[in-house]
Amino acid sequence: MNIRAVILAGGEGTRLRVLTAKRTKPAVPFAGKYRIIDFPLSNCVNSRIFDVMIVAQYRPHSLIEHIGAGGPWDLNRDFTGGVRILTPYRALGSSWFVGTADAVQQNFTFIKHGNPDAVLMLSGDHIYSMNYEPLIRYHQERQADITVAVINVPYADASRFGIVGVDENNNITSFVEKPAVPPSTLANMGIYIFNMDVLNLSLWEDHLNQESSHDFGKNILPTLIESGKKVVAYPYDGYWMDVGTVQSYWQAHMDLLCEPPAFNLYNPKWVIHTRTEERPPARIHSGAVVEDSLICDGCSIESGARVVRSILSPGVTVRAGTTVEESIILTHTTISNDCRVIRSVLDKRIHVGEGVQIGGRVDPDLKIAMVGRNSKVPAGAILHPGGTVGWDVISSDYASLEIHESDFVQPRRLPFEI
Repeated sequence: MNIRAVILAGGEGTRLRVLTAKRTKPAVPFAGKYRIIDFPLSNCVNSRIFDVMIVAQYRPHSLIEHIGAGGPWDLNRDFTGGVRILTPYRALGSSWFVGTADAVQQNFTFIKHGNPDAVLMLSGDHIYSMNYEPLIRYHQERQADITVAVINVPYADASRFGIVGVDENNNITSFVEKPAVPPSTLANMGIYIFNMDVLNLSLWEDHLNQESSHDFGKNILPTLIESGKKVVAYPYDGYWMDVGTVQSYWQAHMDLLCEPPAFNLYNPKWVIHTRTEERPPARIHSGAVVEDSLICDGCSIESGARVVRSILSPGVTVRAGTTVEESIILTHTTISNDCRVIRSVLDKRIHVGEGVQIGGRVDPDLKIAMVGRNSKVPAGAILHPGGTVGWDVISSDYASLEIHESDFVQPRRLPFEI
């Protein structure tokens, strides 16, 4: 069966707040050295799928730079397959994408080129390791028109997902997108196999429907189920996390630190490929304490510093006397002496002044504190749980050195001012 993978990577990801202010959600760093897009891409090549298209839209620049010609994933192929990024454009009579189905429809000329038998549709913002070969065999054996991968989720989270109803043979009988009162906990994973003729017809009919919001979950799948197409569910029981919120992004990092880890990054039979820079080894000084953490190349943890249950991306510096606990610190951030960073997310190239307190005690009821890319946190500042410092903030932008829950510090100057 000739399969082409299409990864939807155009999401704005507003619920990730400052992490997606200047990058698309699939380009957000994860676990120190990866980007979120690395996981579906690696799943494809580990499943021997080497024909991959990525549909981009919102702020795709860092995503394009990261993927390049696809070399780290063995996807730098000129004639047979490889990776192609379908960047946003406006053609005569068209507009920017208004939904996931519209994004595929507007790029369908490229997607159907070469006449694949089926399209494996993937989301670019999930953390998981999945072999797609059994899924493809299941789709063929069931002689399905569409196969949808599904997973049971906690009931408290079910309203975030499309919820699927099935019969005793795993035929899908109902599909409701993000219900306020979920009828079950069987969730759509955003992984679909469409036979090419079914995808072609359903996208065109949806395109002509002016009442549609042109979304796979809201429109395409419910319509196909109602029309009598054979839509089947493929149950999955491995680790899978939709990292579309700050809380789930934080939790997915914490899952790496369980014993044993809930998600295994170190499986030699299922390598997560990525593009990395050459950096010196991490330096943990005498007298520093590091417990249950992931420390990337180029990090420096000075004497008297403590890093507990945290993830430090490449090039992070933690000065003497500072404690970092249950936090995610992204690339080239420096945390000065005698600070406390607890249950927080700090983006790239941040400078934290001396004696700063970010976040609060380790308490699941407290919200996560965040600092955006390229920002400075002045000495002595207190950023309470749930408070946010935006991107490109400098010391003079702070009206007060105490930032409370729900406060948002942003630059007072225009973006083009120096």
